[in-house]
Amino acid sequence: MQILVVDGPNLNLVGTREPSIYGSETLAQIHELVRARAVELGVFVDFYQSNHEGRIIDRLHVRDFDGALVNAGGLTHTSVALRDALLAVARPFVEVHLSDPSQREPFRGVNFLHDVAIASVVGQGPRGYVLALDALVAHLRGGGG
Repeated sequence: MQILVVDGPNLNLVGTREPSIYGSETLAQIHELVRARAVELGVFVDFYQSNHEGRIIDRLHVRDFDGALVNAGGLTHTSVALRDALLAVARPFVEVHLSDPSQREPFRGVNFLHDVAIASVVGQGPRGYVLALDALVAHLRGGGG
């Protein structure tokens, strides 16, 4: 089973960017947590981060994964194109956010991914990625999620 972890714009700065919101762990450290859990679950993970919407969409179009964890960052609130790509590739995905966008600025209340994701994990910090992986793998194995 192949899982793609997609991180959107500015997530490469996690660990130094607004640590009071996003925490002090780097994206590489978060990915190590996911990688370790993937080994325990017996699944493979691939990581992709881009600050460019089109590159993220192109990566999804490759369709070389069974399911995805998607932290779209700010694209969550702006990108119909990303939503369309996630629907077009027809792979289940779990939306994940380090913070809880609904508890932040009012414009973050718009979410183009929530209703097409199989689950959303928000406000759990780095642990949220692991929870999202667990939910996705359970779903892919037919156990819900």
